[in-house]
Parts: sequence; structure tokens; C-alpha cells
Amino acid sequence: MQRLKGPDQTMTVTEDKKPAQSKTGVKAVNLNHRIYYFNRELSWLQFNERVLEEALDERHPLLERVKFLSIFSSNLDEFFMIRVSGLRRQLAGGALKAPPDGMSPGEQLKAIRSRLDPALDQAAGCWQGDLLVQLKDAGVKVLSYEELKSKQRKLLRRHFKREIFPVLTPLAFDPGHPFPHISNLSINLAAVIDDPGRGEKFARVKVPHMFPRFVRVPSEEKAERYEERGLKGFESMNFVWLEEVIAANLDTLFPGLKVEAAYPFRVTRDADVEIEEDEASDLMSAMEVVVGRRHFGSAVRLEVDARMPTRVRDILVDNLGLAPYQVFAVDGPLGQSDLMELTKLELPELKDPPFSPSDLKALKGEESIFSVLKRRNVLLYHPYDSFLPVVDFVRAAAEDPDVLAIKQTLYRVGPNSPIVEALRHARENGKQVSVLVELKARFDEENNIVWARALEQAGVHVVYGLVGLKTHAKMCLVVRREPDGVKRYVHLGTGNYNPVTARIYTDQGYLTADPDIAADVSELFNALTGYSREDHYRKLVVAPGKMRQQLLERIQREIDCHLQDGNGHLAFKMNSLVDKACIRALYEASIAGVKVDLQVRGICCLRPGVERVSENITVTSIVGRFLEHSRIYYFHNGGQEEILLGSADLMPRNLGGRVETLFPIDDERLKRALRDEILDLHLRDNVQSRQLMSDGGYVRLSSGEGDPVIDSQSLLLKQQGSWHLDE
Repeated sequence: MQRLKGPDQTMTVTEDKKPAQSKTGVKAVNLNHRIYYFNRELSWLQFNERVLEEALDERHPLLERVKFLSIFSSNLDEFFMIRVSGLRRQLAGGALKAPPDGMSPGEQLKAIRSRLDPALDQAAGCWQGDLLVQLKDAGVKVLSYEELKSKQRKLLRRHFKREIFPVLTPLAFDPGHPFPHISNLSINLAAVIDDPGRGEKFARVKVPHMFPRFVRVPSEEKAERYEERGLKGFESMNFVWLEEVIAANLDTLFPGLKVEAAYPFRVTRDADVEIEEDEASDLMSAMEVVVGRRHFGSAVRLEVDARMPTRVRDILVDNLGLAPYQVFAVDGPLGQSDLMELTKLELPELKDPPFSPSDLKALKGEESIFSVLKRRNVLLYHPYDSFLPVVDFVRAAAEDPDVLAIKQTLYRVGPNSPIVEALRHARENGKQVSVLVELKARFDEENNIVWARALEQAGVHVVYGLVGLKTHAKMCLVVRREPDGVKRYVHLGTGNYNPVTARIYTDQGYLTADPDIAADVSELFNALTGYSREDHYRKLVVAPGKMRQQLLERIQREIDCHLQDGNGHLAFKMNSLVDKACIRALYEASIAGVKVDLQVRGICCLRPGVERVSENITVTSIVGRFLEHSRIYYFHNGGQEEILLGSADLMPRNLGGRVETLFPIDDERLKRALRDEILDLHLRDNVQSRQLMSDGGYVRLSSGEGDPVIDSQSLLLKQQGSWHLDE
């Protein structure tokens, strides 16, 4: 591993805190120095570059590579809407507090642009010079309008006039017409019009979002048979971009004028709209207003066709109030997140092989799920295990005449949710049902508002969360009357109650009747729905109360155990590692000699491999077929091993600005399975895993000569883990 020599003790202390004191006799170092922290935004860009690498990886089936390129583009849209817009607000407001790495907002924006330009060039080349060619060879032709034959163009013009023309609204902009509002992420055409005797004019035409971005077109030989009936009802693997169809037929929108040219452009706006919750009398109505304002945030990025002339680009830049560094000239189609449409094609030979998630036999028999949970705890690992047992748990509670109440949190549930339907059905069956719907789940606000209203109409007690906090915890509590008294059953998880994402995100779910966990969950629900200020729990670790403190105490416990007996080991798997206090604690563990294995899918601000500081820390990241979403925290604890699962990453927002839960796995069999068959397997991955080096770069791992090839996701698809055993 490459080593970076740490700064000397005498370097300037950047915060008013004492340098860490090593208990091992090593000279103390200033763990507050910015050299020990990677920048959050640049680390995220590196994660997205790893996604792009998957699009470039020819080991993946072709449409899976298209999917990764789409995800790269979609991720980048959100990055600009939230993170870049936030930096610009800090810059405008004169932000004084620098992040741990010490970069100012202006420095970060400059570094983002420098890092992003080569990645965008690589993405453009991936589509234009690689995927587009290979799709054509595979029979999927995404054609430019210039490639179409006369009969195909004639057919598309007829289709345009019938289906698309009535929806279009050309908007001129000149001294008599104000510059039109350009909605967030919409594809637009800047039309250059020659008005004889009056000179050059400009107009904007929005490409309607209600049409597919890819327009199917038959081959020239088959075009005539579709001339009269239009393009509906036929199958073809020939496509043309919708904006090119519109651009080629703009003369119908400007009769008597000459359309000189049309150039696509796209605007990204600040979508991180804040809500003053303390001043909102009705959170539901306030969120509806906030969602509506999202389309009108200030512009943060302008993407233009690389062929757009400077004079046209300047008009857009001036009217949008942008600086030159916010303009991105793109060689190829804009908005490549829409490439996801192609992945819906029924071409299984161009996709990953389908798989069937495992079903636990113990939950499929005639015995009720509640009887099973009296005997044993159940661990699920999605998507390798079916999400159906979670749905069945809620459905069984809705149908069981002995169930008295159901309480659940919902963060992102997706469309046509069977969980929501089961909760509504439970209310119809006379159960007391309370649901916390998090209205502030970014970009799912509209969906959650719809579900909240539907649940309210069914008579469910709906709560919208705590003021100032997002409720990110994943919990479901069932209260049941039994012969020996009322008993509680619980589902806790690391991921959302969403059957769709449960097939593409890796997450753990835990079903238990543990009385201590059930009591904790019950009390936490009381805190969420009422005025309880409970901050002591038997087994749960809860944010924003004491989660950071309790995690730091566990890391310190590991240091103490190691100094006494040796064999200290921490192994954490998470989405992001940003929290400075946690990073400092991990450095201190490394300095003490504790072995620290971290698997961080996305952002990692910790710098591994630094002499005298983090040489005992290894950081890896897996980007593969499934989105690694689990949070697993392992503590060797002097042989009394402890494993926590839950919803929280080690980020300031998770530990201080959200309601989060971590829960222990006390069952020894399940604990061993988590340690050996899940966590350790992922840590040994040498196919999809990359290792973070001390210079900030990531190196893809590979098996050495004679070593086994370990692709953790592929292996988990093929094997049944010991956690599936019925007893």
C-alpha cells in the first residue's frame, strides 16, 4: 500500500483542540490537520467515476453498461441540484466555516470543475464511440436524423404532426417577449429564425417530457405500411432522439419564416429548497408548496450542444445569470439519464441473467410468522433473499384477528406499494394503525404526500415526522394479544420498505420478538408521535440522541481491549464516512494498533495508509450489479463480538440531523453468518472492489496468482447462507 508521511507535530493546529495522544508511545499527531481529510464533494465525484467505470467495463452485458452510464448522468444531476447549489449559496453568503479538509466554497467549485471535465469527456466517448456502436452491432440502432431515409423521415413528419405538434409551444425571446422560464432538467431547443427584412430571431421550444425520449422508427422497407396508421403498435429496434424529430420539423411551428438551426440545451436548477418548519402550520401543505418551487430555483448548470454558436450561448448565459464556468458543452445527446429507457427493451441476451431471490422455508409453511418468531429470529439479506417475507409480515398483521396495532415508518416506499395497501387493509379490519411518513425524503416528497393522504383517508393515524429532523429509521412494530399477554413483534432494516429497490439494493432486514428491542421500538415510536424525550434505550442505538457518543465509546472500548489483550478489530460497512469525530476515533484506533477494515461505497473523507496515523486502516469500495446499501458495524470487543445493523451512515446529518436506529444482532448463529458469510466475504472481494490509497486514488483489486477469485455479489447469488437455516 502506498504510504503518505504525516505532517509534523509542530504544524499549525487548525482547530482549538488538543492533538491526539497516542497510548502506544508513538509521537502524538495533530488529527485536526486538514491533510488527514479528503474533501466530501471530490470524494463523491470519485464514487460517480467508479459508476462510469462500470459503463466502460466490457465484462458487463451491453444494456447493463448503458444502465451504468444512465446512473452516472442521473447521479450528476442530483449532485448539481443539491451539492453544487449548496456551495454556491455558501459562496454568495460568505461562508466562514471550512470543512475538515479546509477548502473554501470557491476552491471546491473550482476543483469540482477540474475533476469533472475529464469524466464528462470519458462519458461522452463511452456513448458515442463505444456503446452506440455496439448497440448497432447488437441490432439496436439509435440513429441520428441525418441517417434516416426519405420514407422514414416522411413517416416521422406525419407522426410529428399528429402526436407531437399539438403539444409544442414556441416561445420567442426579444425586447417584446421576456426570456421564458426554463424548467429544471428539461430538454429544450434554442431555435435560430431568419425573419426576412427583420433579421435574426430566437425562440425556445421545450421538448415535452410526456413522450419517450427515444422514438421508434421502422426500417425504410417497412415505413410505407405504417404511413397511414402512424407509429403505434409496431415493434422496432430503430430509434431516433425525440429532440431531433422536433428540430427537423420546426418549420411547422414558424410558417413564413426560415429555421436556420436548432441547438439543444438543458438547465439544472437549485432543488435543495428549504422549509421553515417552525413557521409552517400545516407541514403537508408547506411541502406541497416547496415541491412546486423546486422547478424555479436558481440555475446552477447550463448544458449546451457543443455545436451551439457563441452568440446563442451568450444569450442563454446572460438571461440565466450564469458564469462561464457553469456552462458545459456536450459532444452528444444531453440528459443521458434517459438512456435508462433502452434498458427496458426485452432483450435478455443483453442483460444480466435474471435471478430468483431465496425464500425462507420456515416462513412459507402453514405456521404463522408470529409462531416462527417466538422460536427464532429471522435475518434477511436483500436482494439475495426475497422482500416478500417483509410484506407478508405486515399483511399477516393486517389479517390476524389477535393483532391490536401496527406502527411503521415510511421513508421511500415507491409506487403501488403493497406495504401501504396492507396498512390500509389493517385499518379496515379495525386495527389501530400509526404511520410516520417522512414528507421530507428528497425527490420522493410528491410520492409520499400521495401515500400520506391515502392513508389518512383510510383512517390511519399519520404523523409527518419531527420538526427539523428527517426520520430515516426503518421500523415496523406489531402488537398482538396472546394467551400469556400482549406480545410485540418487530421488523428493523437498513433499507426502505420498497419492493422495487429491494431487488437492486443490498440491505439487511431483521424480524424478531426480542422483548428488549420491541420495548425500545415502542418507546421510540412514542417519541416520534408524541412528546416523549426518551433518550435511554435497552438495546437500540438511536440518533440524534446518543448514537455518535455510543459509537465513539465502542471504538474506544476496542482500543482498550487491544491495548490489554491484542487482536483489536473493527470492520464497518456503510454508504458514506464523513463525520469528523468518527474519523478521528478511527485514526486513534489505528494509532493504537487496532486493525480497521472499512468498506465505504460512496464518500470517504478518511485518508488511509498514512504513516503513524492510519497505516492500520484499509478502505475498499464495491460498485457492482447491486447498489451496496447495507450498514454493518462489527466490534471484536475482546472476543465478545458485537454487530450492529441499521439505517445510519457515519455522517453528520445521520448522527445529528436525522432519526436513525442501529440494532444489535445477539443471536450467535446469525452473528457468525453476518461476520463470515456477508461482511468478511465483501471485504475479501477482488473483482468489483477498489481500494482507496493514501493519495486519494482508487485501485481496482484483483486476485493474485493462486488466490481465489471472489466476486461477492455473484457468490451470494449462487449460495444459500447459513442464516437461512430453519433452526
